[in-house]
Amino acid sequence: MSATTPPARPLLRLAFAAPLSVVAGLLLVTAYPALAWWPMAFPAVALALLTLIGRRFWSAVLVGLLFGIAFFSVNLLFTARYLGPIPWAALFMLEALLTAVFAVPLALAYRWMPRIAPGAVGRTLVLPALVAGLWVLREQIVGSWPYSGFPWGRIGVSQVNGPFAEVASWAGMSGLSFLIVLLCAMVIELVRRRRLRRGLVAAPAAVLLVALLVLPQFPTTAAGSLRVGAVQGNGPAGYFDQRARNAVLNAQLAASAPLFGQQMDVLLWPEGGVDSDPTANSATSAVLEELSRRVDAPLLISAVTERGPELFNSALLWTSEGQSATTYDKRHPVPFGEYVPDRAFWEPFAPDLIGLIGREYTPGTATPLIDLNGVGVGLAICFDVIYDDVVWDGAEAGAQVYMFQTNNADFRGTDENLQQLAFAQMRAIETGRAVVNLSTVGTSQVIAPDGSTLDALPIDTAGHMLTDVPLRTGLTPAVVLGPAVKIVLGWGSLAGLLAVGLLVAVRARRTKRTPTPEGAGV
Repeated sequence: MSATTPPARPLLRLAFAAPLSVVAGLLLVTAYPALAWWPMAFPAVALALLTLIGRRFWSAVLVGLLFGIAFFSVNLLFTARYLGPIPWAALFMLEALLTAVFAVPLALAYRWMPRIAPGAVGRTLVLPALVAGLWVLREQIVGSWPYSGFPWGRIGVSQVNGPFAEVASWAGMSGLSFLIVLLCAMVIELVRRRRLRRGLVAAPAAVLLVALLVLPQFPTTAAGSLRVGAVQGNGPAGYFDQRARNAVLNAQLAASAPLFGQQMDVLLWPEGGVDSDPTANSATSAVLEELSRRVDAPLLISAVTERGPELFNSALLWTSEGQSATTYDKRHPVPFGEYVPDRAFWEPFAPDLIGLIGREYTPGTATPLIDLNGVGVGLAICFDVIYDDVVWDGAEAGAQVYMFQTNNADFRGTDENLQQLAFAQMRAIETGRAVVNLSTVGTSQVIAPDGSTLDALPIDTAGHMLTDVPLRTGLTPAVVLGPAVKIVLGWGSLAGLLAVGLLVAVRARRTKRTPTPEGAGV
């Protein structure tokens, strides 16, 4: 195809592409927990891409919007559990609108790249790489904007139970998303060009598939173990749960009692396991000091703390002597959940709902790490776990194990806790470190560095775990190169698309300026 050849028409008529984009979105939902049918990510991504091939601006926006609505409306249905349909609809429509916007660059890649690189390499390798990078860029924007974004539903996370999960230790979740989409886009082009059976042309796709299947997890170095007691109190920890004073604290204390007399290095409690601020409430502080004496180990707890006019969702280390100097404050409080950004602007739209959010948590700035008698413990509080920076910063600061404190009480009866668990498992694989993922109500697990489960507690049940948790040192490529990988794949793909568009425009302009030879036929 020359630069003067007009782009191909859409592969699918809009009347077919529109409903198929809905099918693609719904199919992608099944790749995530609770169903966790990880292979479904491949046909879902392929179908989503097929609906965009040859599309112009507005039709690309439409099919992208329909795909986004179908996927996010179901995937994020748990957000309607307590607050009803308005916050749920607002969130999934925002994610769907961003998906619609970033469907346009994907469609442009399919229109422009074949005009610049029409050969076998361009069509079966360069074009798929550009498409996969633009998909990753969309995941990154959704996961960082607005108000720090909400990086839920990344393709890489869907593969946590599949044979490709180990690749995340090399390329991170964004890199794994890129490779999954790349493979889908390559197969599409091979089928379109009827080259699937031609060994040389199909070789890159075959090599990629084999690499995804056989690449082992990057090895980290064993560094002993840490005996961790972890307590799931199953107290009334939900936002709207009726509770007496210190009810959650008392539930945690009751569930901790069977651990008295047991040898351990630390006792872990979940997010919100303490009802009052122990840094300001002397009675609560005294209870925690006595508990530390009873178990003869420091406590890693979580509570809302107040410093001047600011509130923080904090992880605190407590001993029989009182609070340790180490404090980590949740780096990514949930917008419209733990604080209301631009409250004066948003409150008129839903005053009753906005009015329910009385507290305004301040984002923390501390390194997500504590020193536990010489052992580095990486931290993340609830939805912190879905943000790369929190987990990577902990590893780079010296984390040998992770302890994730969460509170899923507001999402009882939904699959939110299972989707969050998938992130925790992927973080273990990505960093090569064990994770203790502890909730007030479940699910709570000890996850090995390879993502497998070492110990667990059933949901909605008070109980405890006492586990020898392996420690690891050494950084995986995902941690070391992760930020660069995201920049190269995401923003690099956008720069590549702009460069391709510029080349198309320049060639088209030169063609218009080239005079037609005298006597040439029509």
